[in-house]
Amino acid sequence: MRFGVLGPVEVRDESGTVTPVAAPRQRALLALLALDAGRIVGHDRLVDGLYPDPPAGAANALQSQVSRLRRTVPDLVIEHHPAGYRLVAEASAVDAHRCVELLEDGRAAEALRLWRGTALADVDAPFAAEARQRLTDVLIQCTVSGGTEQDLRRILSEHPLREDVRAALMRALHRDGRTPEALRVFAQGRALLADELGVDPSPALAAAHLELLRAGAPHRGVPAQLTSFVGRDDDLRRVVRWLRENRLVTLIGPGGTGKTRLAVEVAHRDPGEVAFVDLSATADVARALLDGVGVREAGLLSAAPLPVEDRLRAALATREVLLVVDNCEHVVDEAARVLGALLAACPDVRVLATSRAPLGITGETLSPVAALDTGSATRLFLDRARAVAPGFAAEHDVIAEVCRRLDGIALAIELAAARVRTLPLREIAARLDDRFRLLSKGSRTAAPRHRTLHAVVEWSWDLLDDAERDLAARFTVFSGGASLDAVTAVTGADVDTLSSVVDKSLVEITGDRYRMLDTIRAFCAGRAPDLRERHARWFLARAQEAEPHLRAHDQVEWLQTLGADHDNLTAAVAWAAGHDVGLALELVAALATYYWFRGLRTEAAERAEAVLRACGETPPPGRGQEYAMCLLIAWPVATGDQSARQRQADELLVAVNGPPRYPILAMMWGMAMGAPEAESPAWHSRHRLVGTDGWSAALSLVGDGLVAWQHGDTATATALLRRGAEAFDRVGDRWGMALAVNQLAELALGDGDTAGALRHIERARGLLDELGATEDTAEVLVNRARARLHGADPAGARADYAEALRLARRAGAPLVESNCHVGLAELARLGGDLTTAAAECDTAWELTPGGWYGPDEMRCRIAFERGLIARDARDPERARRHFEEALRRAVGQRNRVTETAVRAELDALTVA
Repeated sequence: MRFGVLGPVEVRDESGTVTPVAAPRQRALLALLALDAGRIVGHDRLVDGLYPDPPAGAANALQSQVSRLRRTVPDLVIEHHPAGYRLVAEASAVDAHRCVELLEDGRAAEALRLWRGTALADVDAPFAAEARQRLTDVLIQCTVSGGTEQDLRRILSEHPLREDVRAALMRALHRDGRTPEALRVFAQGRALLADELGVDPSPALAAAHLELLRAGAPHRGVPAQLTSFVGRDDDLRRVVRWLRENRLVTLIGPGGTGKTRLAVEVAHRDPGEVAFVDLSATADVARALLDGVGVREAGLLSAAPLPVEDRLRAALATREVLLVVDNCEHVVDEAARVLGALLAACPDVRVLATSRAPLGITGETLSPVAALDTGSATRLFLDRARAVAPGFAAEHDVIAEVCRRLDGIALAIELAAARVRTLPLREIAARLDDRFRLLSKGSRTAAPRHRTLHAVVEWSWDLLDDAERDLAARFTVFSGGASLDAVTAVTGADVDTLSSVVDKSLVEITGDRYRMLDTIRAFCAGRAPDLRERHARWFLARAQEAEPHLRAHDQVEWLQTLGADHDNLTAAVAWAAGHDVGLALELVAALATYYWFRGLRTEAAERAEAVLRACGETPPPGRGQEYAMCLLIAWPVATGDQSARQRQADELLVAVNGPPRYPILAMMWGMAMGAPEAESPAWHSRHRLVGTDGWSAALSLVGDGLVAWQHGDTATATALLRRGAEAFDRVGDRWGMALAVNQLAELALGDGDTAGALRHIERARGLLDELGATEDTAEVLVNRARARLHGADPAGARADYAEALRLARRAGAPLVESNCHVGLAELARLGGDLTTAAAECDTAWELTPGGWYGPDEMRCRIAFERGLIARDARDPERARRHFEEALRRAVGQRNRVTETAVRAELDALTVA
């Protein structure tokens, strides 16, 4: 959900639909909580913020307002804590917090677009005035950094003594060619400051005035532009600021990202003397600069003509000038030498360079010109498309997808937009796999290297030496980037070559990850040797190295390490499934713990099923454990009768005499088989797989606790689960702790201890949040919904089911979705809506996949709920049929808890 306070208070769902909050006090409460989204807001602060004169029983009044707000906005999640209430939402879901984030990230124009009017416009509560003032200060900062002339005039009319606003308006007028008007704005401000405060203009306002007085200096060679400047307003402001603070700023980035266009805009807006010099067609840097600053060569009659560089330094020794030097990359060494000497000799010269590689001069400030973000890229596409096809309109999501696949490269987006005159947008999107053919017609007036997408990348390719080209080609084996050790090991390149390719903008680095834009990757891929087997084996070794750490104190760090390489791991499994099934089996088995602890069970099932299909019905020699692991992992997506696969997994694992290579295999087998009878052959077979290490011992305790619970021995189950949680805590496994604690919550709920259940659930959720385990978090939310329903909070339960359903869909977890719909069926039944309850059960049944224990347990729950619906509809025969089906499944699973509940309902029907 999204929350708005930068205007009238509003709340929107994922589709963008606004839910009206008509009651004034509910609006105020929503605003108070949204301003601290994700944090607990104390009772006293809420009461004081809502009531000018707090009523008697203020705590009860507050609780009543919270309940009403939950009913008004059904999907709203507000948690109650001993200290107060918390709106469950990311801070970035609130426009005020998002505005501050964008402002701090240098994206003020985008931040300003979030404002819909006066902050908290429809809130009249004690807290509102102070909060509105704080938010207004943010609005002023946004306007100064990213506002239009109209925005600045409006703010200045409301705050005439704000000198930062006045200075920004002066600069905006000057950029628009209205310098006399800008000077009048300064004079009005100076008079107002003297009259109102008795002070002179501040240094900042005086500096803006001085810039205007210097206006009129010549701009030599700066190209005029035929199209609007879209998408880089914040970059523009940042570069202008850096040029005030530094004498050499270099715009670097891959070809086509818009470095030249940005440099031209900076040049046009600079108030002083500017000379624009394009080096793309010359190797003589000094002579090009000399021509650019308007100095002619000495004539034929000169007795002793000075060398070009001496004349250049003499011409600029006392001039204040901004040199904009474009396309330095193909003469980068010479450009660095000449410009370095010039900056050292001429103290008032500033340089803005564009290059695909840094100049490497001491004092150089690098300003990467990165891909456009989705919003800016979409606006650029629409602007250019409407220029060639007036009235062009298309689905925003399709445009965004085209821009994303083009890596946000400005030139590629402009070339694609030009094709809308002859091709439907969806056809353009469909042809992007052959992007170089599609985007082969650009402006006839552009430089050859900018007329086609292929030419743009080829220009960068031609700047590489042989070793750099070899690395660039080999790098294409990676999906989603790679770490330094992966790049050097898989490609065989050295660090110096990698650094050079990064400097030349063929590869990017973010943090400790290297990545290549898809467009560059597509160009280089055809020149690469086949390294996919080497890639797959390296990532197998990384997964095997990580696996024991995933069950230890450094669990989170290693989950993040594998998570960063998720695309590489997926690509490795996919390649191996088609070329080396033994390797594919090893990869899936080594990654099982990662998949499980990250809550990626459905994705893991899809990978395992693909590998099983590639293998056939018999495991390769020596791969029995890995094959069995795939059989157990694949059940969420398996279709049809799975009994043969279950028997095959049992046979393979019964033959294992000791602990398996990956201890999680024992847990998966237990989940697939359900609860065996104590001391039965199945019980002994499973215990043979449990190792003596601390993690396996903790798993054994939790497994025995679950068996005791299903056999109806809740006291033993509680004791074992608590010991299991403590054992997992000692080894450092948060996932195991969450598993045990979540089961303790179910036991507490069964005993009627709702408060205890909620405490366990919150602890489990906190542990899973550390792991980023989406599917498991959804399961915990289902548990919390059940606890809230038992605690007479149906609105809270409904909100939890809605959030769990959203997470389950995002994770592609149909079994969890099914569980949510069973819970929603119970909610509807208890509310007397038996038609909706029955429909929710039907949905749950359709979502439940084929498979073994887990899906069968879910079908048991659905049958039981259907029986309760029929009972409440006073249809005893239909109720009996459903209860008998639930009983059959519960007995088959040896689940005494469910069996007892079902038998009680059948007995009640018999008595009736």
